[in-house]
Amino acid sequence: MNVHIIMGSQSDEAIARKVTDSLKKFEIPYQVSVISAHRALGKLQATVQKSPAQVFIGIAGKAAHLSGVIAGLTTRPVIGVPVKSSTLGGLEALLSTVEMPSGVPVATVAINGGENAGILAAQILALGSPDLQKRLEDHKQEMVEAVEEMDASIGDL
Repeated sequence: MNVHIIMGSQSDEAIARKVTDSLKKFEIPYQVSVISAHRALGKLQATVQKSPAQVFIGIAGKAAHLSGVIAGLTTRPVIGVPVKSSTLGGLEALLSTVEMPSGVPVATVAINGGENAGILAAQILALGSPDLQKRLEDHKQEMVEAVEEMDASIGDL
């Protein structure tokens, strides 16, 4: 199992760390690259074609065509993470990532949703791994327990 995280710019590193934190929790191997779809298209194409990844995660802001270009280059699943920018708050990146033409799907998470991108990648990979499925079930149980603790801590309002 392998996930290839591709950032459009080094400025996306904080979001990539959210992805890698999720992947580490589920013990999923990954690699990270910085490749702009607009400024280094040839390198992106060569990287996607050579990558052994089973899932790609594209992280980009502003015009955010990275995930769509990756999806156009492969039949493997692509998860897009739109990044909040200083101009339109990430809405432009969200729309650029989610509005794909028919036949070129990109699973898109929330703006700056790196954690969910990592979890979604784990869920995709778990289809072929009972061990990973168990780790995901444990994660869901941890969330239930956290909610129960919050509920117990509020007492009578």
